[in-house]
Amino acid sequence: MHVQVLLDHLGFGPGVIDGRKGASLKGALVGFQTANKLPKTGEIDKATLAALNPYREVRPVLEVVLTEADVAGPFVGAMPKDPAEQAKLPAMAYQNATEKLAERFHTTPATLIALNGPDAKVVAGAKVRVPGITVASTAYAETLKPEWKQTLASLSVDARQPTAKHVVVDKSDGVLRVYDAEEKLVAQFPATMGSKHDPLPIGTWKIQGAAYNPPFHYNPTLFWDADSKDEKQLLKPGPNGPVGVVWLDLNKPHYGIHGTPSPETIGRAESHGCIRLTNWDAARLSLMVKPGTEAKFQP
Repeated sequence: MHVQVLLDHLGFGPGVIDGRKGASLKGALVGFQTANKLPKTGEIDKATLAALNPYREVRPVLEVVLTEADVAGPFVGAMPKDPAEQAKLPAMAYQNATEKLAERFHTTPATLIALNGPDAKVVAGAKVRVPGITVASTAYAETLKPEWKQTLASLSVDARQPTAKHVVVDKSDGVLRVYDAEEKLVAQFPATMGSKHDPLPIGTWKIQGAAYNPPFHYNPTLFWDADSKDEKQLLKPGPNGPVGVVWLDLNKPHYGIHGTPSPETIGRAESHGCIRLTNWDAARLSLMVKPGTEAKFQP
């Protein structure tokens, strides 16, 4: 877990922080090793630990006292799967306070239970153990709307991010890489991209802009797995919406880079051709790119 926390802190997302080995952690290690000119083993080896050592003050686990704001809703309870039922909800909000807390600390409800025990209460005043995700700055750009700044802070996204010259989505490795003006790899995130029904659109595209906390226009004609009886629906904004908290639009109709309501599935499930990241990684990426940033999709 300490390595996962450090990699997340340094911009090499390991996916959900759960203290477990897996493909997302291996990919994050390879990204960090590449950026630091280390042997690309994908393992927690001596050279990698030595390179991470200067950041060891970032601890693997923190104990926090929850405030009223930390556990405030709205919450919607169990999320229905039917888009028509989802459209009736006041927002595609978190199901409960535990899910909200898990996203804030880049983890899962199951990990919070493992850290605190099954009887721990997620209520104001409670002390809970969480992965050591911290934010040094919330001085977000003045041009961003207050609602989006609040979302960024709620996802523990630091205001200080590198500037991307271009991003590369690599299907073979299942990651999205961010390069700066000197062609240095400055960030990397695990991604879900395409399927046999909706393959990743190989080529070079451009990010045209961002929609923050967007609603979702469900059009069953665009989904191969939609029920034949489904009708078009408008789903209200929220972190549990189909595209999560942010949509980075590409100059290819119906395609974008976006968040997800199910961070634990990143790299393990298929998408409808778009690039899915965890909500916190998608939000972080949104601070790195701008309209016109090149996005290269490769096999």
